[in-house]
This record gives sequence, C-alpha cells and structure tokens, in this order.
Amino acid sequence: MWDSSAIHGPWSRSIRLLGTAGAALALTACGGSHYFNFDNARQGLASQKVAASQIGLPTTGAAVTSVETPTAASGPQPPTSVRANIAIAPIDSAAPAINMGLLLPKDWNGKLVMLGGGGYNGTIPSLFTYSAAPASQGAYPLLSQGYAVFASDSGHQANAAGSRDGSFGTNDEAVANFSGAALKKVSDVADVLVTRFYGRKPERRYFIGGSTGGREALAVAQKWPADWDGVVSWYPAGNAASLGLQFGRLSRAFAQPGAYPSLAQRKLLRQAALAQCDALDGVSDGIVSNVAACNAQFDPATAQFNGKALRCASGGNEGDACLSDAMIAALKVYHSAITFSSPLGSGETQYPGFNVWGAELGEEGTSPLQPTVTLLAMNTTAPASPAPLTAPYWAVFWDQWVRYFVTRDANFDSLSLDPQNPGPWTARINALTKLQDINSTDLSAFKQRGGKLLMAHGAADALVSTRATEQYFGRLKQTMGEAAVQSFARYYEVPGYGHAYSTVFNANWDSLKALDQWVTTGAAPTGQVVSDTQGVPGRTRPLCEYPSWPRYNGSGDVNKAESFSCAN
Repeated sequence: MWDSSAIHGPWSRSIRLLGTAGAALALTACGGSHYFNFDNARQGLASQKVAASQIGLPTTGAAVTSVETPTAASGPQPPTSVRANIAIAPIDSAAPAINMGLLLPKDWNGKLVMLGGGGYNGTIPSLFTYSAAPASQGAYPLLSQGYAVFASDSGHQANAAGSRDGSFGTNDEAVANFSGAALKKVSDVADVLVTRFYGRKPERRYFIGGSTGGREALAVAQKWPADWDGVVSWYPAGNAASLGLQFGRLSRAFAQPGAYPSLAQRKLLRQAALAQCDALDGVSDGIVSNVAACNAQFDPATAQFNGKALRCASGGNEGDACLSDAMIAALKVYHSAITFSSPLGSGETQYPGFNVWGAELGEEGTSPLQPTVTLLAMNTTAPASPAPLTAPYWAVFWDQWVRYFVTRDANFDSLSLDPQNPGPWTARINALTKLQDINSTDLSAFKQRGGKLLMAHGAADALVSTRATEQYFGRLKQTMGEAAVQSFARYYEVPGYGHAYSTVFNANWDSLKALDQWVTTGAAPTGQVVSDTQGVPGRTRPLCEYPSWPRYNGSGDVNKAESFSCAN
C-alpha cells in the first residue's frame, strides 16, 4: 500500500501543481502534511479536460462528460470508487469520438489496469471484472484489490450488431483508432487523469485482453513498450486482417450447397472425435489434451462413432446421423491453412487452420453458456451475403469487413470476393493488413524496460486459431532467442477451452495475480493451475507451457491437477 501522508489533498490544488513543470518540487515545498481526500478529488473530476498536447497521437483533446458512483442493484456493493466517463475528440469532424470509462477506487494500490475489447469493439467493457477470464475471483476482482481500471469503445459506437458491427470501417480515423491508435490515446488520457486525481503517477501499468483485446495487448507491448509493465494476451486475434481473409475462405466453403452442418451433425462430429482422441492423453475425461496427435489421426471421412461411419453412405446429406461429403470438405477447409498467392502487406503468407476435431462448433445443450458458445462458433444458419446475425460469427465478421473496410460498398456481395485472389481489391487489403496485423516479434524494448508478457489460448478455439498463437510465439523465439523470451514471456494452452467460453472446460486462471507477482517481485510463474467453472466445476489441470500438454499420470483423481504432468 501507499503512504497517504505524502499525497496532497484538494483536487484543485493538485491540478494547479501538476500542471506546472515543477509540480514535484511544489508538492515537496508544501511540507507533505496533507493527505489524499477522495471526496474533494471526486468533486473536481467532472470538470476535467486533457489537452491534445498531452496525448501522444493526434486528437483535439479529451473531456470528462459525466461522473458516476458505482453501485449494485443487488448483491454485494462495490468498494468505494468513482467512475469518470470521458470522450476523446477526433481530428476528422466526421469521425466518431473515442468513449472511455475510468474507474478510480478510494483505496488505490498505485496500479492501473487497461482492459481490452472484443470483436469490432464499439462498447466500453465492464470495468469490474477481468475481461479475458471467467470471474471467479469475487464480484469485484479488480476494484477490491485497489486497481484503477479503464477501457474504451476503441473509437466508435456499435449498432444492434454489437461486436459484429463493422460499419465504422468507412471512416479512416475510426479504422485507425480500432486498429490500435485508440490504445495510445486512451492510455495517455487515463494517465493524466489518474495522476491528477491521486496526486501521483501510477507505479505499475498493466493491460489485459482477449481476442481483439488479446491483439490489443500485443499491440501495446510492440508499439508503446515504455508505457507498460506487463500485459496478458488471451486467445489473441493478432493477425486480424489475415484472420479475416481466412474467415472469408471459411464463409465461401460453408456457403456451398449442402456444406453447412446442423447442430446435431456438429455434435456428432465432436462425439466421434472424442471417441478417437479423448484417451490419447491417458484418460477419458471429455477433453482432447493431446491435440497434435488428434489432428494427425482423426479424419471425418473415415471416422466411426458407435460402430457407424461418420460419413453418410451415399455422400449426400442423409440427416443428423451422419455427415455429407460437402460438409466434410468444408470442415477440412476449416482445419487447414489459407495460403496467399503473394505476401500480404504485413508480410504474412498464410493463416493456419483451426483445431476443429473435438472443438465445440455449436450444438444443442443445457449449459447456460451453450448459446454464447454456439454464437461464437458456427451459430445457427449458413453464411450468406449480407450475413444475418444468425450466421457464424466469422461469416458476419468477414461480411462486415468486406463491405465496410475493403470495398466501402454496403451492397457488395462479400462471398464474391476471393480472399486468396482478391483482384482489384489487393492493394486495399494489403494496406489493411499493414494496419491490422499485429505481427512484430521484436519485443526487445518491452523486455529491456522490464515488461512481462503472459499469453494463453484455448486449444479448442474455433474463432481465433490456436495455431496462429503458436506461430507468433515461435517467431518471437526466432527473433529474440529462446533464452531471452523465457526471461520475460510465457505461453500456455488450455485443452478443451474454446473462444472465451466453453461448456467442456471453462478456464479460470488469475492471470493478473501471476503477472503482478512477476513484475513486482521478479518471481516468474511456476506450477500454475487452471480450473474449470462449467464442464466439471472445480476440476483443475496444470497450466502447461506450450508445447507441453497435461497427461494423466495413470493414477489419482482425474479432476485434480496433481494427477497430471505436463508432457511434450
């Protein structure tokens, strides 16, 4: 904790002092007899502005638009805090503002956490919980520990499509903000306001995000390493534009006649994969842990389940008890990489396939998480153009990207654009990949300033390929050397875990605790354990550093981590 006797009280006085180059000297000259007065600071918050000159990328300044006292309608009340809602004004008058929220606890621990977004963003995430892990750390896991927390909508406001709304892509400044510029702008505004509010600068600054937020976590470490002490990147959509092109390939494959499997057919596929692959880790527990072996062995064209062939005998769609040839062909596209006819503007030549076999692609189920799991995978209707919100998440994403980011023609048929041979759209796509693919693997500046990186990904992710994260981490080692990477970064894979949610193994791990300990004490994470909150609530597994995976020891409780060892 910090010594409140060293902090000067009245908010207005703190602002005047911190607004001068000699702020630190002025504070010292006052004798250090005042203390931080939360009520006074709160009263002055509503009138705060941040000049454009205090923000590292071009804006026309920022201002607090409203102030709230966080409360809960039911259940435990949050610790005493105040929330500031802030708007960062654009340069282009036609561009939307960046809206952000800043949560300031009365009992501050001296540290900041920025939370990443998801999908196309467009809304401010909850500031109460970890954005990238199921919250089993209590009702207010960040606020109760004294963290100041902030996040933004990344520079546009979503319509009814929510995180799948890409209509902002027609404005260059909005695209730049979403692609990363908003991260710096929001971070700088938060830093100014936090420093004014408490009368001192934050001691530690952390970033946590998953999916798009995971890409954002990698972006801040790559582009603004001096600003961050540590980042957590869950299932990062790092090469966002390259992934988008893979989404287009999948959309075209499953839009073919008869290629889109029903909910029951997808469940049958998962059951067949489990029958063949579940025990490859030494125990049948409903989880495919030895994913590499499963990928090498399982083939839906020849697989069987309960003594019956998975493939329909006629090759056509004979109903929910088998898969047609068209479905199997599309699923194999899902499993395989997209290769580009020439390197993209970002330098990428491919985007890998997905660990489809044994993954949740969307099916009927009783879990309260089932609708979300289905939505984030293949949803309930086939890809189309324009894509309805019932189409696969990736199909809607592609459709929006093509119509608003690439062609900027809302009536364009997204399924007509070949992502491997985009023809007249090649130059535009290359420009977008330069902007949106966060693929630099030289993190030497981040490492040198003492920054720490934790990465984690579900091995059964059907929306962002786990293999892409493996490739990124491998490139990191190639660029910096394995010993250097080991000194500041860790990458873990969680078998059975899908994209953000899972009914099989819904992963929970206190990544912020591990990160903060590493940053503040120098103690690298060891013996980490991940727990399941949904499939078998309370069961645990060792959190294995890639490329290792949890293998059953042959004896002991199958629901306890100590019964497993990390194996290659």
